[in-house]
Amino acid sequence: MKQLLISLVTLTSCLGFSQKKLDKLLKQHNTESVPYMYVDSLKTTEKIILLDAREPYEFNTSHIKNAVFVGYNNFNLDSVTAKLTNKNSKIVVYCSLGIRSEDIAEKLQQIGYKNVYNLYGGIFEWKNNGNPVFNSEEKETENVHTFSKPWSKWLKKGTKIYE
Repeated sequence: MKQLLISLVTLTSCLGFSQKKLDKLLKQHNTESVPYMYVDSLKTTEKIILLDAREPYEFNTSHIKNAVFVGYNNFNLDSVTAKLTNKNSKIVVYCSLGIRSEDIAEKLQQIGYKNVYNLYGGIFEWKNNGNPVFNSEEKETENVHTFSKPWSKWLKKGTKIYE
């Protein structure tokens, strides 16, 4: 019993430590000009538009179900806004961890979209919390494109793909 208690304390401490490290990383790269939506909230939120702000090879490896690919390096505001006809729609933008997605969400805010959120921890947090991801054939997969080997340390569940 004592060993089980020690294991539980160690596990929760590690999870809290990991969360603090992610907080630190996001504060280092983000301005927090876009409010975060957390994985638990995303799972229970209805009627959202989910935008994937990663590169095509990342999206094709895995994405959250029903996400619309908008990209990052070749993001085209005009083509995206043509798909987003209601400026009051609830929009959640995600990338790997929530850094690139803040840039895309800011662009949407700047032209009048009011309910734009950045998914905290991106697709990595989504998968780390045991949620499904889908490949280009819309089949569930364990593969998650982690952008690069150094960034792959943030993915705790799933198969890391970074080539």
